[in-house]
Amino acid sequence: MTDQPVFETILYEKDATDKFATITLNRPEKLNAMNKTAIREIDAAVALAVADPDVNALVITGAGRAFSAGYDLQGADYDVDIEDWHADMGENTQALLNIWKAPIPVIASINGYALAGALELMMACDLAIAADTAKFGEPEVRHNSGPPSLFMPWLLATRDVRWLMYTGDTVDAQEALAMRLVNKVVPAAELKDATEKLARKLARMPVPAIKYAKASINNQQIAAGLMTSMDYNVQAIAALHVSRRGREWMANLGRMTLKEYLEVRDAPFKGLD
Repeated sequence: MTDQPVFETILYEKDATDKFATITLNRPEKLNAMNKTAIREIDAAVALAVADPDVNALVITGAGRAFSAGYDLQGADYDVDIEDWHADMGENTQALLNIWKAPIPVIASINGYALAGALELMMACDLAIAADTAKFGEPEVRHNSGPPSLFMPWLLATRDVRWLMYTGDTVDAQEALAMRLVNKVVPAAELKDATEKLARKLARMPVPAIKYAKASINNQQIAAGLMTSMDYNVQAIAALHVSRRGREWMANLGRMTLKEYLEVRDAPFKGLD
């Protein structure tokens, strides 16, 4: 194979003994918040794994104390029109769909916070194992935004989807397990071993079997309307961002520090969470 590309925001490592690779989001000082570089590098690393005959399974995790806090809210220009939002969210959604449709099983290993866009990243994966200290949520509704993709209704009961997407509440690992947002919860100290054990099991499966099983499961969701749902969501959230209130919230990002922004966002909900 050709030389592996050099990444700035992620690590990509192949296991020394089994046919699986690990993508680690590697911006721990920012709780692995995903900027455009990170999104594109995750997408490139997924393509690298898919193209490698020596990779039969893939793990996605985060460095430090978070899986990821979601999309990086700092440093971008939010004074844009709806076509720009369509392009931006369309690119993000396509990167997530590339994980969802990868012909190898993808495991999310959730070592801490998985919020907003990172929750979407986790839900794009086939399976999820969480540390008992992990936290999950879609807090972006509180600043007049929404998820770039819409995997949640395809995974959870509608009551749970509405709770998470209406309230912006953060739930713990056991609540996430009860909702079937994750497959398994383990003590934080055991997460790496539990994830690698599952990755080794999947890597040793007969190669065509999971590929065709995944294709059949995905086809069921496509037939039920998943792609139409994704397209509608991009249109809806882009329109939300350019609404009057949406523009006000986006303008706040340009004139506040992130700490100030989150304090203003969450202030109305103190004592209610």
